Amino acid sequence: ATITATRRGKSPHNGTPPVVAVYGTLSDLLSVASNKLGIKATSVYNGKGGLIDDIALIRDDDVLFVCEGEPFIDPQTDGRAQEELTGSHTDWLTLNVGGRYFTTTRSTLVNKEPDSMLAHMFKDKDAWGNKQDPRGAFLIDRSPEYFEPILNYLRHGQLIVNDGINLLGVLEEARFFGIDSLIEHLEIAIKNSQPAEDHSPISRKEFVRFLLATPTKSELRCQGLNFSGADLSRLDLRYINFKMANLSRCNLAHANLCCANLERADLSGSVLDCANLQGVKMLCSNAEGASLKGCNFEDPSGIKANLEGANLKGVDMEGSQMTGINLRVATLKNAKLKNCNLRGATLAGTDLENCDLSGCDLQEANLRGSNVKGAIFEEMLTPLHMSQSVR
Repeated sequence: ATITATRRGKSPHNGTPPVVAVYGTLSDLLSVASNKLGIKATSVYNGKGGLIDDIALIRDDDVLFVCEGEPFIDPQTDGRAQEELTGSHTDWLTLNVGGRYFTTTRSTLVNKEPDSMLAHMFKDKDAWGNKQDPRGAFLIDRSPEYFEPILNYLRHGQLIVNDGINLLGVLEEARFFGIDSLIEHLEIAIKNSQPAEDHSPISRKEFVRFLLATPTKSELRCQGLNFSGADLSRLDLRYINFKMANLSRCNLAHANLCCANLERADLSGSVLDCANLQGVKMLCSNAEGASLKGCNFEDPSGIKANLEGANLKGVDMEGSQMTGINLRVATLKNAKLKNCNLRGATLAGTDLENCDLSGCDLQEANLRGSNVKGAIFEEMLTPLHMSQSVR
C-alpha cells in the first residue's frame, strides 16, 4: 500500500509517498507510517476518507492516508477546499480596530453592504494588501468605540448604540466605511435625540439673570430672540443687539435703550413710555400700535436716532423729544405726535396721513415728499412753509 500524510503535503522521500508492505496489526502499520513520515500517526484513512479500524480492510493497491488525530484532509485538494473540510468555511477573521480586537466573518463584512469600503477590503483575500499585527489580526486605524455599533449593524441589521456613545461619532465612522443604509438610520436617530426647540418667550427673571451674568463691557446679542409680552421695564438695555427680536406687547416703559439696535424688531403693541431711546437704531422696525409717550430720542453727543422705514402706524408719541430724528420714508399714518419736538427731523417721504402734529416744533424739519393728507397742524410752534415741499 502507498502511505501519505493528510496534512504534511510532502513525504520525506522527495515528495513520493512511500510504498510499504502491510502486515501484522493496525498498530504495526501506524508504527511503520510514523517512522516513514516522521509523524506520530494515530489514524488511517482510505482514499475516500473512510477510517480504517481493521488491517484486513486494506487492499494491495490502496493509497492510505495517516494523520496525528485531526479530521481527514485530502492533500490533493486546494487550500480553499481544505479550509471547508476543516470547518473554516465561515472564514473567521480578527480585526484590530484602534487596539481593540473584534472577531467576525468575512461574509458579515461583505454581504450586508457589498459596495462599502469594508466589503471591498475583505471581499477578495489580500486584494487591498491589508496589514496584520503579530497576532494575525487585520489592522484598522479607527475608533473601536464607534466601530462596534457598525459591526453589530452588519451582523443583524439593527442600530443598537450603548448609552454614552456619541451618535455623531458613529455617523462619521459609517460615512468613512461607506455603510449607506446605516447613515440614514443614524441621521434619523440623531434628529430624534435632539431636544425640541423651545420657542416660548424669555421671561423677565431669565433675562435679568442673563444680564447679571454678563460683563458690562461685553456686547449682548439678543438677535432674533423671543421676548413677546415680557416685562422689561426700567431695565438697563443700553447697546444691546435686539435686531429682528420679537418684542411685541412688551413693557419697556422707562427702560434705557440708548444706542440699542432694534433694526427689524417687532415692537407692535409694546409700551415704551418715557424710555430712553437716544441714538437708537430702529430701521424698518415694526412698532405699529405701540405707545412711546414722553420718550427721549435726543443724544447730547450728536448721535441721531434712526427710524428710517419704520412702521409706526397708530403709535402714540405725544410729548417725545425727537430733535434731528431720522424718520425718512417711515409710516406714521394715524400716529399721535402732539407736542413733539421734531426740530431738524428728517421726514422726507414720510407718510404722515391723518397724523396729529398739533403743538409740534418742526423748525428746520425736512418734509420733502412727505404725505400730510389729513394731518393736523394747529397750534404749531413753528409755521409750516411751502418751501418744505409737502404734499
